[in-house]
Amino acid sequence: MYQTIKYTPYHIIFTMQAVIKDVDEQGRVVLPAQWRKKHLKGRKVLLRSRGNVLEILPQGEVDLTAFFDAAEVDIKSDLSDWKKVRRELRKR
Repeated sequence: MYQTIKYTPYHIIFTMQAVIKDVDEQGRVVLPAQWRKKHLKGRKVLLRSRGNVLEILPQGEVDLTAFFDAAEVDIKSDLSDWKKVRRELRKR
């Protein structure tokens, strides 16, 4: 009796193979275009050091509207006079 063994090539399991990259004198490395097109939305990445491993993660976009009207401050100045409001906020 023979058993059939299904072979899955390594490059199919992982979407990206290990590649040796050059690092210039300033420590720069070129990120693969395939990864940039798929994951990178802006021009910033998050670098996370875990021992001898350096992780490069795409920075997620921040929704600034989530913070709109989130700050509350008790002030005595009239809001129509922004100079007085600014001075009072700076004193705090």
